[in-house]
Amino acid sequence: MSKPPKTGAVVELRASELNSQGGVFCPNPNMNLQSSHPKVYLGLAETGQARCPYCSTLYKLKEGEHFSAHH
Repeated sequence: MSKPPKTGAVVELRASELNSQGGVFCPNPNMNLQSSHPKVYLGLAETGQARCPYCSTLYKLKEGEHFSAHH
């Protein structure tokens, strides 16, 4: 039986790392296979942060970063 994924991880992102709609997918490519779960889209454009409902990873914009659809 595999260990449950570590919860409460925080991933800080630059606005340029978001897709054109202002979001990212989790799990991200840097996560290990034990943290694998169904791919889910997380939108950060409105609030600057979003938490994955599967692994509880918090994705947020780095301090001073702001998303603009025209970045």
